[in-house]
Amino acid sequence: MKVGLISLGCPKNLVDSEVMLGLARQAGHELTQDAASADVLVVNTCAFIDSAKQESIDTILEMAQHKKGGACRRLIVTGCMAERYRDELKKEIPEIDAVLGTGEVPAIVSAIAGMASARTAPLAFYPTRDSTSSPRADTLAVSPSRGELPTYIYDADTPRLTATPKHYAYVKIAEGCDYKCAFCIIPTLRGHYRSRPRDSIVREARALAARGVKELLLISQDTTFYGVDRQARGALARLLRELNAVDGIEWIRLLYLYPTTIDEDTLAAMAECEKICKYIDLPLQHASNAVLKRMKRPGSHQSYDRLLSRIRARVPDVALRTTFIVGFPGETDADVDGLCAFVGDHAFDHVGVFTYSHEEGTPAYQLADDVPARTKGARRARVMGLQKRLVQTRQRGRIGQRARVLVDGPSADHDLVLKARLATQAPDIDASVFLTECDPSRVHAGDFVEVDIVGAREYDLIGRPVL
Repeated sequence: MKVGLISLGCPKNLVDSEVMLGLARQAGHELTQDAASADVLVVNTCAFIDSAKQESIDTILEMAQHKKGGACRRLIVTGCMAERYRDELKKEIPEIDAVLGTGEVPAIVSAIAGMASARTAPLAFYPTRDSTSSPRADTLAVSPSRGELPTYIYDADTPRLTATPKHYAYVKIAEGCDYKCAFCIIPTLRGHYRSRPRDSIVREARALAARGVKELLLISQDTTFYGVDRQARGALARLLRELNAVDGIEWIRLLYLYPTTIDEDTLAAMAECEKICKYIDLPLQHASNAVLKRMKRPGSHQSYDRLLSRIRARVPDVALRTTFIVGFPGETDADVDGLCAFVGDHAFDHVGVFTYSHEEGTPAYQLADDVPARTKGARRARVMGLQKRLVQTRQRGRIGQRARVLVDGPSADHDLVLKARLATQAPDIDASVFLTECDPSRVHAGDFVEVDIVGAREYDLIGRPVL
């Protein structure tokens, strides 16, 4: 069978897609990027917020068109939306042949072969729309009751076909989450936190290095919680030191850290190991004590101040990335004033701001969604506008400096301009360094290059290779 897969959502979902591709290829199937020629189409969905759910539905409907006179014989829906809305999806979109949740990744081979279909759902669903109309994300309803939580996680021996550029790869070191943040549905969709054995991760890193991977991006729902579920305090620091010794790997980047689980051992490993990027991705979500309490987030404005000061003292020149949610129920203008002051005080290198999405099945759904959409948008624009001004000032101060960058490949705007990153920039989510006045025949994707910073434009930098 010729199989095409569309992966939506976060890098954690992308790893699941890569495993499904690996399993399909191992089973003898041909893989294609041309949806029109595929015998089987797989859509790996996201269901974190309304916009992600709508994108998933729109993509499923688009792929379903290929069953009408096209080559496609089977349409399979997997991932978070499949876990959350199994029966409703099958009812609303009858073109779907199989629905696999987050814990059923290995079943992709049976589903492709036609030996699996949408199984009995562990959730109870209640239709809220006329079945003759086109399905929308905001019409899917899920009851609070559910069955067993997913337990699956891949290991070093699981076939996997990486979909990222060959010089970097994501490595999922754990799955699931034990936190109960009021706005988040992930624990329901992904199950309890479960760490992979350290040996499995190191073996995977060595295999990736042997294939030419130079940068590892370690991911999970809470990367700094790694090993705690196994009563192995300090496990992340030990893992980092082992990965630091893997030949061929030059950068190791940690994503999705949690403010209450960053320990001294991890900071020490980051400060002392040359391959570990001085980069901390720390979603704080807000800085108002009242909002943090309603979000059921541990910590406070004051404890975050202390944490950020401790990180900067322990890891000099560290780059800090964070995300915030504005418009959470009960948020006031004064709360946003405090958030802006917090952003101004801490000079984050990278900030993302999301507007609150009122999600059924979360504790916050019991609260009134009392911040109007227009107000949410204005608050997001205010925080992002502040961050943009702060970053532009810092970026202009980098002009004249020399830096080492990793080349990702040609720019989307011009083939003769290359896109690269500093050690303080993650792929896809952060700004980039655009390389001009260089010979693409001498500089390639995956190369490390010394550059002079010669300009800045908004968030991005302009560099000239030193050859």
